[in-house]
Amino acid sequence: MAVEIRRILTMTQITHVEGGREVPEPTRMFAAMAVIRNPWFGRGFVEDMKPEIREHCPVLGELLTTELLRLSGGTIEGVGKASIVGMGGEVEHAQALTHSLWFGNQLREAIDAKTYLVFSNTRGAAGCTITIPMMDKDDGGRRSHYQTLQTTIPDAPAEDEIIVALGGSLGGHPHHRIGNRYEDLEEMGRSVDNPAGV
Repeated sequence: MAVEIRRILTMTQITHVEGGREVPEPTRMFAAMAVIRNPWFGRGFVEDMKPEIREHCPVLGELLTTELLRLSGGTIEGVGKASIVGMGGEVEHAQALTHSLWFGNQLREAIDAKTYLVFSNTRGAAGCTITIPMMDKDDGGRRSHYQTLQTTIPDAPAEDEIIVALGGSLGGHPHHRIGNRYEDLEEMGRSVDNPAGV
């Protein structure tokens, strides 16, 4: 089944003031989103989802990566992804289209990222909130780049649709002052390899 794309949407958010203070270098967050027909809709419990994953993920990964790079001017510091399946589908359908290397590696390779893409996957009705979490593309412990972009699409996802999204950022969240993960680990006497100390 070929990918059925109903709509592509993009978003740019530029923050100039946060906490009542001007942001010296405005931060930018971007989203590229596709509203597609759910390839598993109406088919009952599908045991082997790999054929549709292999067919859909490379197409969506290339399309959304291209749009995200266009929005950002080719430079991205923070990255993330999200998917929402309509009420007639399973959360596994949303996860199938974002938790595949055929999807995420296209963005990682395009920006030479070293971390995984932080994510959210859920089920919802048309107009529900799309939450795209992000973190630094190279350093998962760099809290300045822990950010979340939220938006909605008034008429999506329909019952038989899935929204698939990629997010990117330039600059960390405004007025970052909570330190980084490594400082906590050092103070707690823990290591990066065993942060819980178990």
